[in-house]
Amino acid sequence: MPAIDQLAAAKRTNPLYTPEQATVIFVLGGPGAGKGTQCAKLVQDYGFKHLSAGDLLREEQDRPGSEFGDMIKSYIKEGTIVPMEVTIQLLENAMGAAIEKEGKKMFLIDGFPRKMDQALHFEKTVVPSKFTLFFDCPEDVMEERLINRGKTSGRADDNAESIKKRFKTFVETSMPVVDAFEKEGRVVKVMATRSPEEVYEDVKVGLKTKGIEVPTFKFVAN
Repeated sequence: MPAIDQLAAAKRTNPLYTPEQATVIFVLGGPGAGKGTQCAKLVQDYGFKHLSAGDLLREEQDRPGSEFGDMIKSYIKEGTIVPMEVTIQLLENAMGAAIEKEGKKMFLIDGFPRKMDQALHFEKTVVPSKFTLFFDCPEDVMEERLINRGKTSGRADDNAESIKKRFKTFVETSMPVVDAFEKEGRVVKVMATRSPEEVYEDVKVGLKTKGIEVPTFKFVAN
């Protein structure tokens, strides 16, 4: 198991990429705000590479020969947060592979950063983010969506008690990130209470204000 302080992302003192080499948009919103649905639309229309920190951790813990697998499993088993250096290293690895193998330069990083220290460390060692796309949605709307989703999703955390805990955690840990970036003028806030199509129209308007427009050609999924 590698020592945390020996990871490349932990040792580096300057960003690996410039904003010209990699455009990163953090995607944040409470549970059930519709991040996944909107990210899928952005991938299709803009050609973003969509990276989910949670998915990367789940994939890594089950990947044969993973240097982080046992570490991730032990943290998850204990109910504690995986060290941010590991999550950031996985994001960096995934970005590097997409840049090298797919020629990607634009990234949506979904569900990250969960805390301010994660945001600062990522921007210090990997690349400064362009802005954060924040899906603002009241707790009662998200709870209704997730309980409905839970009827078919099979996800153990799609129940009222878990949803309240997840929303509380989001407000306490992730909202300070949104608030800090908003003061820097680096947040596109979209109300996520309407239909996915209506929300997406607002997303496109928000991206345009930051200089990102829909390309004239369509992207074909691999």
